[in-house]
Amino acid sequence: MKQTPFDPQTDLAPLPFESDHCELAAALKAAGLPWRPHVGCFVWDPDRHIPAPYPFPNRIYFILNLGRFRELLGDDVSIKEKLVWLPTWHQARELLNRMGVDPEEVRASVNVPDVWRPGRDLLALYALLKDRMR
Repeated sequence: MKQTPFDPQTDLAPLPFESDHCELAAALKAAGLPWRPHVGCFVWDPDRHIPAPYPFPNRIYFILNLGRFRELLGDDVSIKEKLVWLPTWHQARELLNRMGVDPEEVRASVNVPDVWRPGRDLLALYALLKDRMR
């Protein structure tokens, strides 16, 4: 079957992962954000470790089959080293909840003027995660 790549000119992105998200997620990784590779995660491959074409813009992949990622990159430790996890909005909220962050603080953090610009609220959650990890 021929693969049909994502076309950012005509297709609507499933999640708003832009360069700002990727860079902040990389900072979260460097700060020690806990993550275990599993099905249902979006990841960024900044160093082009994955030879397969990427389905979304900016070398973003979705882990639908963890076995395939293991074939390409090795074990889970290698996946964690080589890729950057891009938590979804729900995953970021769940992480903050597990860290014990007050829901009012979370609500205030995403109450930014351009919140309706796709991805701004997720970026605010990433920033709050990073702040809480210090």
